[in-house]
Amino acid sequence: MRRALTAAVLTVALAASGAALAAPAGADSSGGPVTDVNLGMHIPQISQGEQTTVNEGSVRLWDSGVTWGQVEQKKGKYWWNGLDAAIANANQQNLQILYVLGSTPKWAAANPKQGKYPNKGAASMPKNMKDWTDWVTAVVKRYGASIDAYQIWNEANLPTFWEGTPKQMAQLTVEASKIIRKYDPSAKIVAASTTVRLQSAYKKFFPKYLKSLKKAGWPVDVISFHGYPAANGTPADRVTYIKQVQADMAKAGVPSSKALWDTEVNYGIAGPGAIPRQVITGANAAGWTAATYLDNVLYGIDRGYWYYWYNNSNLVGIQMYTGTEGAIGYQTVRTWLSGSFYSCQEGKGGAPNVCQFGDAVNPDVVAWLDSGSATFTVPANVTQTCNALNQCTPVAAGSQVTIGSMPQWFGNPAS
Repeated sequence: MRRALTAAVLTVALAASGAALAAPAGADSSGGPVTDVNLGMHIPQISQGEQTTVNEGSVRLWDSGVTWGQVEQKKGKYWWNGLDAAIANANQQNLQILYVLGSTPKWAAANPKQGKYPNKGAASMPKNMKDWTDWVTAVVKRYGASIDAYQIWNEANLPTFWEGTPKQMAQLTVEASKIIRKYDPSAKIVAASTTVRLQSAYKKFFPKYLKSLKKAGWPVDVISFHGYPAANGTPADRVTYIKQVQADMAKAGVPSSKALWDTEVNYGIAGPGAIPRQVITGANAAGWTAATYLDNVLYGIDRGYWYYWYNNSNLVGIQMYTGTEGAIGYQTVRTWLSGSFYSCQEGKGGAPNVCQFGDAVNPDVVAWLDSGSATFTVPANVTQTCNALNQCTPVAAGSQVTIGSMPQWFGNPAS
């Protein structure tokens, strides 16, 4: 059982480990409770009945055969079967659903030569705005009781998915927002996502898109990004991207009421440029997966969607399916986080990041670094430590342990 927070254990642990108590602005957080909804997943085969063996609480419907161009293959003719099946499967598991409204069908594209995935014309601005509004209206009316959130577009800073302008994407956002607010006012409206690792594409799109959204009166509830680092990157590189996105949001004047979601994340995916794919296994796979969701709590990312639950993908660096280290890390961090109130501080000067999930009598603390290693003093009353592979060992309160990129939980199972 999670308990009400006090600051005592966190303060003692940080002071004993030599960490400064004043972290950079925006790097400390407290709140909760964290729910399973905050831990999201992509399940490409969800319409075929696929279910995971971890406890994700939300699912993003993308790369699952249910985009606009795959559902409305002819004007006004809808193939709902796949989307119906995907949503029914998600509903059966009580998963909250984030549905991506793009991409453009070939018949609706202003330029059918723009984009190839998942169909020709998919990256084009619709030639008629009414085609877009008719589509959004049809989806919201049909699924309003089931879909928790609507994302306008996928990776709109990349020509693979969008060759229109940031202003045009904002126009699509505004029109979709009007419809969603009318027919499903409780649903969350999520801005088009942007990758960060290809900096030129990010800088060309994201600030201008935010500027256009501001002019439109912020017609979204959530800003979104994709936290993939370069193929040879680590969770520390992702943290750098998080801070860059948040700085650009602050510069654009995004209201503090707007949440920030990472709607796709993994590691090791080939690129940018000639950087080859990296295969990440073992302790790194579990540790980096767990650190990703801990970083979300620390840096104020309200939801993170892991890409993806799929058997032996040759695309991603960390595999996520039953029995993999990635899945073990995902489930372990879920056990640490779910139902928790939290108080977190970013480590400075090489000290560990620390989140407290317990109280002064029965501490429940997780410590980790996104790069490097440091010593950490085990808090009072702690009897056990467990890592992200759920490997647990006895530990003595007051002893010094080494913390690295494998997150460590400290607590007393008997409490």
